[in-house]
Amino acid sequence: MKELVEVIARALVSNPDEVVVTEETTEEETVLTLTVAPADVGKVIGKQGRIAKAIRSVLKAAASREEKKVTLDIQ
Repeated sequence: MKELVEVIARALVSNPDEVVVTEETTEEETVLTLTVAPADVGKVIGKQGRIAKAIRSVLKAAASREEKKVTLDIQ
């Protein structure tokens, strides 16, 4: 899951070297935290959060195949 978010985020931002994805796993869920350069936050979130919502939808679909619960935080 971490790699999926990294690939998507690197394709969207101007500074792909500053994309960092951290993963915290518990018994119930996995929390992924996406950190990008301050200038690129708007590109990852998109107008009215549409791009962030799309990334979360893709992530949710990939997680459901593995029967896991995954959430994404964007910073």
